[in-house]
Amino acid sequence: MAKRLTGKAASGTGALERYRVAVLVPCYNEGIAIAKVVKAFHAALPDAAIFVYDNNSSDDTVKLARAAGADVHSEHHQGKGNVVRRMFTDIEADIYVLVDGDATYDAPSVRAMIARLLEDRLDMVVAARVHREEAAYRAGHQFGNRLLTGFVAQVFGHTFTDMLSGYRVFSRRFVKSFPVLSGGFEIETELTIHALELGLPVAEIETPYYARLEGSSSKLNTYRDGFRILSTILKLYRSERPLPFFSGIGAALFIVAIGLVIPVVITYLELGTVPRLPTAVLAMGLMLLAFLSVASGLVLDTVTRGRRELKLLAYLAHRAPGDERRRG
Repeated sequence: MAKRLTGKAASGTGALERYRVAVLVPCYNEGIAIAKVVKAFHAALPDAAIFVYDNNSSDDTVKLARAAGADVHSEHHQGKGNVVRRMFTDIEADIYVLVDGDATYDAPSVRAMIARLLEDRLDMVVAARVHREEAAYRAGHQFGNRLLTGFVAQVFGHTFTDMLSGYRVFSRRFVKSFPVLSGGFEIETELTIHALELGLPVAEIETPYYARLEGSSSKLNTYRDGFRILSTILKLYRSERPLPFFSGIGAALFIVAIGLVIPVVITYLELGTVPRLPTAVLAMGLMLLAFLSVASGLVLDTVTRGRRELKLLAYLAHRAPGDERRRG
């Protein structure tokens, strides 16, 4: 059942306070940091409702979040993507703030992010992390982020410098029209590519990024989750850009087939025979596969265009940022 913001979250007379703001905090074993996160966002957004969704934590995350004043719920399907899907489904608001519960992101920056969203009528504002401490942003994570961000920029267009940031502000129409498919840390990649694919109005704001609190550890595995994120990008590229994807495969097969058949043709022209018949058959098979790959890309490109139109229709069914139902 959808949760609507009431009580304190519906009061206020200022410009921002006329909107229902929900702060969404997915958590897994963040007992050391969660109270600090909740209190920081209560201070930055006094009239916002703060929702903490626990993902099978074995520590005191739930108790400490509730004691700090958060509205606490649980999602038993493991993985950040599953938690985000549940939050986007459950919560009814005009503006959504998504932030990790590890106290590494700067809560005061949220007001500037929301102001940018409303002033420019955007659908997503991403916090580009600027580390304030050497231990805040590990070198491996920085390299992986730059690599993946660069790859996405080449494929889908350059907009973001920090594609994997876990601190974002969304409009209602983005949240309620976004089909969450990933189950884990690939969710940030999916959010980014969805916005780029549909050409949605987005922006990025630099914000401070801090080291984790002493005793707290990251749930992100550099190599395992990096490969999963890369796999997600390739899958999305295949589904959202099928023509270049399958045309590339077709071109590779075509080149291999030509390389195999040239000696066979030369031998036939010189001797009038085809002594390497299996090679000729293999080259013919690869050539057929190349044409089938290109044909598949053409068909799937038409299907993808239809899916993109449906996504846009779902997106346009909601009001633009700044036009949502305001508090009375």
